[in-house]
Amino acid sequence: MESISVLESEATKFFSLPLCEKQKTGQTQPYGYGHKRIGTQGDVGWVEYLLLTTNQDPSLHSFQTLRVALNNYMKSVKKMACEILEMMADGLKIQPRNVLSKLLMDEESDSVFRVNHYPPCPNVQPLSGNGNGNGDVIGFGEHTDPQIISVLRSNNTSGLQISLREGSWISVPPDQTSFFINVGDSLQVMTNGRFKSVKHRVVTNSVKSRLSMIYFGGPPLSEKIAPLPSLMRGDQQSLYKEFTWFEYKKSAYNSRLADNRLIHFEKFAAS
Repeated sequence: MESISVLESEATKFFSLPLCEKQKTGQTQPYGYGHKRIGTQGDVGWVEYLLLTTNQDPSLHSFQTLRVALNNYMKSVKKMACEILEMMADGLKIQPRNVLSKLLMDEESDSVFRVNHYPPCPNVQPLSGNGNGNGDVIGFGEHTDPQIISVLRSNNTSGLQISLREGSWISVPPDQTSFFINVGDSLQVMTNGRFKSVKHRVVTNSVKSRLSMIYFGGPPLSEKIAPLPSLMRGDQQSLYKEFTWFEYKKSAYNSRLADNRLIHFEKFAAS
């Protein structure tokens, strides 16, 4: 896909600029350029990023070539995310098959796109339990994605890790020809736990920089999130209370990254 290499090239040029230039994106917070601080609760990582909403032109006033590259890539990856969701619907034998993908196609879809840059980190200290023991440090702290689905691609540099059920971390081998698909918390609820969001994190090191591009497919803010009726068969009960995406988004972004964000919406959570 030509749009991949073009965006990687333009993003690399952008992150190579002086800080004062990168801050001239013309975006309103929380969108635009940011670094180090992640979230309202002060989660900190060794990362700088560009965060954009996907339902309007990013209009990066001083970065027109980057803007074009972003638009082309976001259009392609959104299509990919919708096709994956329709394949999931086929696997679950639910109709219509666009019951999930239509939420991303909605003109009010609250989807975002993020480009992360993890520069080499000097004077690193060993990170306990990171699975490689090479002195890596946190680039982006452990978390699950709150949206429906995430489509991630990196520049063939390792760093992404996922948490296994027993709590240990394993590294995801880098592959420049592949995309990494994350189930989001909202999809876990909509499938009543059939698909589960997986906790993941990014580590960085003193040698290589890492560039990743992530499309976070989200529903409209007013969309009610609950298990799909077509999946509730017999006397099966919903594991979750119904909520809107706005309610969950607000709750998620007011929590720390490592928190179990869904616990407040589980029907049978221990009190």
